[in-house]
Amino acid sequence: MKKTVSRKKKFPMIYVYIGIVVVLFGSIFAVSNMSPVNALYDKKVNDLNPATRAQLKDPNYQNIILPAELDKKIADKEDFFVYMFSSSCIYCQYTTPQLVPLVQELGIDMPQFNLLEFPAYNNKMNINYTPTLLYFKDGVEVDRMESGIREEGTDVGYTIDDFRAFFTKYSGAEAQ
Repeated sequence: MKKTVSRKKKFPMIYVYIGIVVVLFGSIFAVSNMSPVNALYDKKVNDLNPATRAQLKDPNYQNIILPAELDKKIADKEDFFVYMFSSSCIYCQYTTPQLVPLVQELGIDMPQFNLLEFPAYNNKMNINYTPTLLYFKDGVEVDRMESGIREEGTDVGYTIDDFRAFFTKYSGAEAQ
């Protein structure tokens, strides 16, 4: 009589390792796509340019206007200022911290539009330089200031008084 010995096949460990790797990569993919949406830009934080991410908590860059809002203001034929900037622009980084206190002092709403995040608007708004301050009357651009605040020792750009005069001219704010 022959004795039948049953042998159990061992599950190859390679399949366990492959399974672990698949689960790890899947978890990493899932976590990376769960980036929170930033309220200012209505985009996932990971989708924002690193220069923009660096400015998210900067109090000088909190009055962001999105493309749909800008288009609506134009379509609704509103009178408004808009500050076109790029978060990677050194001239913007120099100008914005000086301009924001001025508009607060004058009581003017100056939405900020980040061209680095919405580059199609460079052509749409005919922006050649950043920063550029635009004024719209009845939804039509009336005037602009291309360039930022002049750095000491240069003759390129504007003074803070030039910006004050621009705001005063179009807002009716009292010059102080």
